[in-house]
Amino acid sequence: MKKITTLFLSLGLLVFSSCEKDLTQVPISSGSVPTFYKNPDDYNQALVSVYAALRFSQAGGYPDRLYNLSETRSDNLYAVSDIPGVRDWEPINNFATTLASNSYIAEAWTTNYASIFRANSFLDKLATNGGIVDADTQKRYEAEAKFLRAFFYFDLVRYFGKVPVIDKPLGAAEASQVPRSPVADVYKLIIADLQTAVANLPVSYTGSTNVFRATSGAAKTLLALVYMTRSGPTYGVEGPGLATNEYAQAATLLNEVIASNKYSLLPKYSDIFSYTNENNAEVIFDVQYVSGGQNLGATYPGQIVSDDLFTALKIPYSSGSPDARFASNNLVSSYPAGDLRKAFNFTLSYTSITGFNETRPTITKYLNPSLRGVNRFDWPINFIVFRYTDVLMMRAECILHGAGGTQAQVDAIVNQVRARAGLTGTVTNVTLPQLMEERRREFAGEGTRWHDLVREGMAITTVNAWSAIDDVKHRMSQATPNNIIYPVPQTELTVVPGLYEQNPGY
Repeated sequence: MKKITTLFLSLGLLVFSSCEKDLTQVPISSGSVPTFYKNPDDYNQALVSVYAALRFSQAGGYPDRLYNLSETRSDNLYAVSDIPGVRDWEPINNFATTLASNSYIAEAWTTNYASIFRANSFLDKLATNGGIVDADTQKRYEAEAKFLRAFFYFDLVRYFGKVPVIDKPLGAAEASQVPRSPVADVYKLIIADLQTAVANLPVSYTGSTNVFRATSGAAKTLLALVYMTRSGPTYGVEGPGLATNEYAQAATLLNEVIASNKYSLLPKYSDIFSYTNENNAEVIFDVQYVSGGQNLGATYPGQIVSDDLFTALKIPYSSGSPDARFASNNLVSSYPAGDLRKAFNFTLSYTSITGFNETRPTITKYLNPSLRGVNRFDWPINFIVFRYTDVLMMRAECILHGAGGTQAQVDAIVNQVRARAGLTGTVTNVTLPQLMEERRREFAGEGTRWHDLVREGMAITTVNAWSAIDDVKHRMSQATPNNIIYPVPQTELTVVPGLYEQNPGY
């Protein structure tokens, strides 16, 4: 049975209870913050609230954001609604240029900065009054908070490119004068924070109540992904790619995660996502949830599922709409015959309670109706952010970019993943495009696809080739390099006119 601290659950409800301005980094001397840090447990509570920011936001949390801004943007979903213009995800799917007021984009900016505020406040108080906590714990707490701050900034830089760098609590007047920093400067903070995390986080924790905390393996995996993302092409925009060629640095970190022997591939693909097998040997870092009608369950399992499918699964939902973000035909047809992941990842068709036969496929890999909570917004399944298969396949990616290793090692990794999926025979001389297709099938519905394509310089050509075939409703625009990143939210542009420039193309 899942065990999570009562503290983690209760603090999650409070993460976004206030309506703080996105970049108003309120000084820790205001309000009740100074009087809160009286004993070691207070520091633990404050740090747990930073973790809780991954779970909750106005749009569901970090996993939901991956669906909204990565999976929907990619060729994995054909997210063109049945009724044009009524869903916020459709213009994201369609590469619209009028996205500055889109709620999902505003959520990404607002929630990440609210989370950074919490991390900054915690780090500031730890530095000025951390003597209450013993030295070893203080060092670990700093590493955890910096891991999380780096995580939030990396999320921002992948979606927006240049963003304001704020590494301490600021008052409203000060924050309103902070411009967007060059992407290279954002990465400097991210890398410095993660290097601290790598050096000071433990390999593992004791006790089930600490299962949600970041480890050195998680920090190394994230830092490797940061190096790989920086190494990607620029597309001629100020986005996440800087063409830095740091694949060797990434490979070193990934090799260390592999050599730790703390993680392993599960023999069965479906067991990775089993409701009764959470925190398994494949999980490196995840976002924890628990159901029960306390607003602590996950919403992401049903984020892209139609109301009709829910009612067909006997999960009550009142509207009965067939509208959904369906899996693309191109994705579903990419699975070879005999691939066990296909049946697990998708519901290929169903009959609604009104008798309508829906033949558009839906990604349902996280749905287990028999173990759901009280409604479609209350699922107990954790969201795996980093898993061991990803580490292996990123290592293969680095090797193909010239990092240490051989083609035989690349092929061995791909064949190991394919064999678990039930595929017979072996592949040889795997290329980068082939590796990206293998990743696509393995991580379908996990929110990685758009980021993978951007990192490998394949985003524009891939989605344009796909939409030319699969866009049967003819509502998608052709993607351009400007679409690699999203616009700065309109609300941010109007707070202090002239402080930020809008990203090109919006």
